Amino acid sequence: MLGDCNPDVLVLGSDVSPAFGQQEKLVSSISMVIGGSAAITAVAAARLGLTVALVAAVGSDPVGRFMLDQLAREGVDVGFVVVRDGIPTGMTVALSQGHDRAILTALGAMESLTAADVDRGLFARARHVHVSSYFLLEDSLGPGLADLLSAARAAGATTSLDTNWDPSGRWGDARLSAAISQTDVLLPNEAEALRLSRAEALPAAADALTARGPRLVVKLGEQGALCADGPVRQHVSLPPVVPVDTTGAGDCFNAGLIAGLLQDLPLPEAAALGCAVGALSTGGAGGTAAAPDMTLAAKFAQQAGPRSAG
Repeated sequence: MLGDCNPDVLVLGSDVSPAFGQQEKLVSSISMVIGGSAAITAVAAARLGLTVALVAAVGSDPVGRFMLDQLAREGVDVGFVVVRDGIPTGMTVALSQGHDRAILTALGAMESLTAADVDRGLFARARHVHVSSYFLLEDSLGPGLADLLSAARAAGATTSLDTNWDPSGRWGDARLSAAISQTDVLLPNEAEALRLSRAEALPAAADALTARGPRLVVKLGEQGALCADGPVRQHVSLPPVVPVDTTGAGDCFNAGLIAGLLQDLPLPEAAALGCAVGALSTGGAGGTAAAPDMTLAAKFAQQAGPRSAG
C-alpha cells in the first residue's frame, strides 16, 4: 500500500456541525483512530489475511508513533514508512453523522512522500501495489508515480489506484493520466469518476476512463459498485446494512476487491467481496474497528446480485 498515513480524530453525533460564535455543542463521542486511506486499506487487507506493507510518511512526533504502533499491532509492516524530523504528522478531523461525514485534513508529513522514498525492491516481493489519495500527494509523489507503477508491473505485480477526492478541484493533469495508464484497476466513487472523466453521467464516465487503459470499479455506496471491463458493464450490490459510521468504507472496499483479485476471482465477484468488506466496516466507529476477516466477508459476499449494466 502506498499513500497517506494519518490519524482520524473522529467526532460522532446526530448533529456535528460546528456553531461559530464560541457556542459549545455536545456530541456522542470523540476518538483518535487509524486514518488515511492507504493505512485503512492496509489494515483491512491484513484482516483479510493478506501480507501487507505500507509506504507513507509521518512525522517524528507522538502522533506518528501512534500510527506506527497501531498499524504494527494490526500486522501491517511499517518498516518502509518514512519518519520525517521537523514535520508534524498529518491529521484529519472527521465529523460523522453515520450515513455521511465532513472531513478536514492537515497534510503535514504525508505530502512529503516522493518516488525516491519507495524501495523498489518491494516490487519483486509484491503481488499487488495499491495507491491511495493521489490528490493529497499530487505534487510530491505525482511526478514519479507512473514510473513506479510501471516498475511494479514489470516486476510482475498488478496495480490499482484510488485517487480519492481532489481538494484543489483541478482533477489531474498529464501526470495523473500517465499514472492511470499504468494502473490495472481504477477505483473511484461515483462523484470522483464524473470529475476525473469530465463526464456528466456514469456510463460516459466509464467509457472515458476505461479508454485510458484500466479496468474500472466505481463505488456507489449502499447501491454497490459498477464494474467496467472494456465494453462489459456489470452492477454488483448487496443487501443494505445500517451504518454506525461510513468512515473508511471505500478504503475497506478496496481491500476486499484486491483480496478477491489476488484469489483470481472475476472482477464482479471481487467487487462483491469489496462491497461486503466495505459494508461490514460501517458497523463500528472509524475506518478499521469493524473491518471483517475473510470468513465473515466471504459469507456476506455470497448474497451479492451481479447483473448487467448499461
